[in-house]
Amino acid sequence: MEFPEKPKEVEILPENIPLDILYEDKDIVVVNKSAGMITHPTPSFTSGTLVNALMYHCKDFQGISGELRPGIVHRLDKDTSGVIVVAKNDKAHQSLSKQFKDRVTEKVYAAIVKGIVKKDYGTIEVPVGRNPVVRTKMAAVDWGKNALTYFKVLRRFKDATLVFAYPKTGRTHQIRIHMKYIGHPLLGDELYGSGKKDEIYGATRQMLHALRLSFYHPTTEEKMTFVAPLPEDFKRVLKILSEIY
Repeated sequence: MEFPEKPKEVEILPENIPLDILYEDKDIVVVNKSAGMITHPTPSFTSGTLVNALMYHCKDFQGISGELRPGIVHRLDKDTSGVIVVAKNDKAHQSLSKQFKDRVTEKVYAAIVKGIVKKDYGTIEVPVGRNPVVRTKMAAVDWGKNALTYFKVLRRFKDATLVFAYPKTGRTHQIRIHMKYIGHPLLGDELYGSGKKDEIYGATRQMLHALRLSFYHPTTEEKMTFVAPLPEDFKRVLKILSEIY
């Protein structure tokens, strides 16, 4: 009788980093990620990431592709806060990956953008690809991958607009690129907006928050929806904007 090989451990060290866990069971863990936290280790950032924290807080990872590690099926930028779901085993990883690929998941982001967005609703369908000049950035380019975002205006301020963004594809920096494309970059966005100049509004990072995420549970197939409340820095910017006349 042959036994399956025990999943091998990878060089991701568990770290006791506080996490806001919204839900957890044997298949998945849903986290309200704080701004400033990288999702997955990179050659430049080997510690302090969401994966390092999950390796400490969750003791029942069953292995993803033979490795004892969390299964990352989607990512949030370092300075984007909000809901992210992580798989604990191969079955959950495959199920969630397929749902994201097939656009079964439903994602809603809250964003504060510069200027006054005139339309109450809008559709942005512009390809997104690697910036040909600055390789660390993305851009709206003809040769990029198709990208689709819907948006709805919630409130207009004197200098900015609060919108809900509904990305139907999952391209890197998609919402940030798309809002810039229509002339309304995210408040506080150092790569695609005014960056530190927006600190006069209290924005010390891009004002983007993954507010709501819906998907089907990989085992029960029940539709699940998770909401991450707006973080304090996001609410503080809204308060400052509301006081500007």
